[in-house]
Amino acid sequence: MSSEGHKALAAARGPVAVAIVTVSDTRTPETDVNAGYLREQIAAAGHRVADYRLIKDEPDQIAGVLDELVAGEARVILFNGGTGISPRDTTHDALTRKLEKTLTGFGELFRMLSYEQVGAAAMLSRAVAGVYRGRVIISTPGSPAAVQLAWEKLIAPELGHLAWEVVR
Repeated sequence: MSSEGHKALAAARGPVAVAIVTVSDTRTPETDVNAGYLREQIAAAGHRVADYRLIKDEPDQIAGVLDELVAGEARVILFNGGTGISPRDTTHDALTRKLEKTLTGFGELFRMLSYEQVGAAAMLSRAVAGVYRGRVIISTPGSPAAVQLAWEKLIAPELGHLAWEVVR
């Protein structure tokens, strides 16, 4: 069956429950523009936000919230922030230790698309996606432009398909 056929079957399953996790040492719920953007986009796409967390960039917090959320109803968990190479950027490391399968194409495509916007600085991104305990985990940089790019070009077009593939 074609990917379009898979997408049609996935769409018939109804809205996807999505969790949003912002990883930041500086943002508050009031200043978390990424969560606001994602909430709007998820709803506009006919899906729903099942949970939202704002946590510090600490490996234990990242791993802990991941384990909490995979035990809940969210089928897809979107992390944003902490994917760079500074000492405080630990999201990629905390998540990749847990992933059972990786979707290497996500990071590759994200960096390719990001290159068109920011040039060679795209190589500093450690965006990653994969599967953990039957859930799709996606991690993007925390800049609003990066979250928008990932949502519009990669996540939104495949959200239902991703959620369906991991449980079929």
